[in-house]
Amino acid sequence: MTEYAAEIEVRFRDIDSMGHVNNAVYATYTEQARTRYARDVLDTDLSSIPTVLAALSIEYRRPVELEAGSVTAAIDVPEIGTSSLPMTYEIRTDEGVAAEAESTQVFLDESTGRPMPIPEAYRSAIVDYHDL
Repeated sequence: MTEYAAEIEVRFRDIDSMGHVNNAVYATYTEQARTRYARDVLDTDLSSIPTVLAALSIEYRRPVELEAGSVTAAIDVPEIGTSSLPMTYEIRTDEGVAAEAESTQVFLDESTGRPMPIPEAYRSAIVDYHDL
């Protein structure tokens, strides 16, 4: 399996009163990684793809501090559904894995708001990139 990795800057505003990245910011890191994934793997802007985030779960492993400078958000796609795209993430620093996450994107028919099959161009790009 091939993972996609995006380097994301740790910003001062990401830091909470405990001196480390606030837990809610990790959801933003996964979103930033998905946005870059759409650009680099699917050759499109995420906002032009009719999807919704149906699920997101995050498990925290270690704190990240501002001094880290950046994190790497690695994405893998373990499988591909008819209309759903599950993704797994590792948020890493030089010290190791800071968090693990899972999300599910669902492709929607914009006229009905109902799930639709993943367009073939996107499906092919995902399958090819991740050797599925």
